[in-house]
Amino acid sequence: MMLTNRDAWRVADLLRYGALLCRDAGIESPRTEAELLIASCLEVTRTELHLKVENSLDQALVDRCLAMLQRRCRREPLAYITGECEFWSYTFNVSPAVLIPRPETELLVERVLASNTGAYGQGPGLDLCCGSGVIAIVLALELDVDMIGVEISRPALEVCLSNCIRHRVTNKIHLIEADLTNCFTDDQQFTLITANPPYVSSAEMAGDMQPEVIGFEPALALDGGPGGLRLIRRIIDDLPKLLAPGGHFFMEFGADQGSEVKKLLTDSIAPDLYESIEIIKDYSGRDRLLQVRKKVN
Repeated sequence: MMLTNRDAWRVADLLRYGALLCRDAGIESPRTEAELLIASCLEVTRTELHLKVENSLDQALVDRCLAMLQRRCRREPLAYITGECEFWSYTFNVSPAVLIPRPETELLVERVLASNTGAYGQGPGLDLCCGSGVIAIVLALELDVDMIGVEISRPALEVCLSNCIRHRVTNKIHLIEADLTNCFTDDQQFTLITANPPYVSSAEMAGDMQPEVIGFEPALALDGGPGGLRLIRRIIDDLPKLLAPGGHFFMEFGADQGSEVKKLLTDSIAPDLYESIEIIKDYSGRDRLLQVRKKVN
């Protein structure tokens, strides 16, 4: 189906055409993707969109919707086109400066909340590689705790700040531009530490990744070096001095890295410091999260 500029476009026409474009581009769930893009362009919800299917659209609005659809057909991620992404039932700003939040990261938040015994409120928590800020912001909102977000990328921190403003937590979150833990003194410790570092291996980065990922998401936030463990190893090495007695540490990692991540801890300089070291599986049954608790004494 193709309509000319002289034809009257209805919402229904645009939805059908958008779904065809997405299907021909090899995009999964083409109808859903078209609905989400068009709803965003028209500034309505998907429910409202379906109530307007017979409405006519002016050509300027049609052209704007088609431009967004064309970007998606070039495999630009939906979230970058709309500028927003849902995470933990909140809406966050995203841009190509940050990774698009994944459902696996919601599992990390879920585990933090489930493990809360009230100790998290004893001083600020620490979120390493904070990116768009979704982890730190959700924890600040859900637990009413202060958080420190550390990120090496200034453009990512700018996105994070915009999300702090959006969710009105600028008084609860302190952002630091730094390379992991080099901004802290040896005596600074935290009862809660979270991390979602780059963990894609260099081999995977050079391999057959989804075009939405390799073509648009920031390599700095993806590439974890050989085996995907470069930053993970640094974080684990610094954990004994950063994690307070009785404190909890949660980290996301790649699905094939569970045994190696646990080995890094058990082979570390002070494995006897930890009360528990647990590998958590994600919703698909794959190793995905590390949860550690440090001994009280």
